[in-house]
Amino acid sequence: MDILWLNQSDVKSVLDMPSTLDAVESGFREHGLKKVQMPSKLYLYFDKHNGDLRTMPSFMEEKDIAGVKIVNVHPDNREKGLPTVMAVVILNSTETGAPLAMMDGTYLTDMRTGAAGGVAAKYLARPDSKVVGMVGIGGQARTQLMALAEVMDIEEVKLTCRNISHCDSFEKEMASITNCDFTWKDNIKDVCDCDILVTTTPVRTPIIRSEWIHEGTHINAIGADAMGKQELESSLLKRAKVIVDDIEQASHSGEVNVPLSTGDLLKSDIYAELGEVIAGVKPGRENDGDITIFDSTGLAIQDLVTADLVYRKALEKGIGQKMNMF
Repeated sequence: MDILWLNQSDVKSVLDMPSTLDAVESGFREHGLKKVQMPSKLYLYFDKHNGDLRTMPSFMEEKDIAGVKIVNVHPDNREKGLPTVMAVVILNSTETGAPLAMMDGTYLTDMRTGAAGGVAAKYLARPDSKVVGMVGIGGQARTQLMALAEVMDIEEVKLTCRNISHCDSFEKEMASITNCDFTWKDNIKDVCDCDILVTTTPVRTPIIRSEWIHEGTHINAIGADAMGKQELESSLLKRAKVIVDDIEQASHSGEVNVPLSTGDLLKSDIYAELGEVIAGVKPGRENDGDITIFDSTGLAIQDLVTADLVYRKALEKGIGQKMNMF
């Protein structure tokens, strides 16, 4: 039998942010309705090489689709000329279990993670939000801003990162996507004066102080995706309405994992999963003064619905290479 192989160029040619947003929102909704099978990520840690490998299987009952993503995170890869994150997604037939497609999951991961931030802002940010603050401007920051530009009218983007000169290339790349003003800030505190704050750093010591966050702010906390990572002060989580993508997974690898382990936060302090808000099981933002935090760890169901979207579009357009597997 044949399996469809889709490289990164193939994936990029068919995957755009509006369709990714729709797919990811549908995946979260089904997750909120408890209509998916999705074990938590399984991690293999390579301490000798400062990296890890993760497997992420899922099955979506509504669309009758199943698959698994295999993804690494190796921060030192840039010195070797390789991406920090690389991934492969395999789609499987639910009827026979046979693989249907294998595709690059690196660009797909960036897009579906950005889309998750966009969906979260759609449901949790104030409707009149205009100013975005971004702490960290790596690859993930780009798709976060792409998604936000689809769900809100951005007037200003405030940027900061470890090397402020990198803001220039980020602004030049994103200016065509978001027709707004860009301002560079030397310190994180100034960036926190915004309507929507996006954090995409790999830090293990919090860099966002509670006192810097105004009432009414929505935060997409993207960087903490493994045990020990934390971008926000624990006291900020206590002030806010915390919405995670998945409680079990976030508890051991999300923004909440450290404060839960130290007892500074209890599981009962977590307000909801994003899918529950989207499905109407729980309300999202209830007033303009709420501080809302979306703790994004990245769900296998996001990969699955996005990979299915890529697969269907590739078949329609005759893209990819068929390879005989068995």
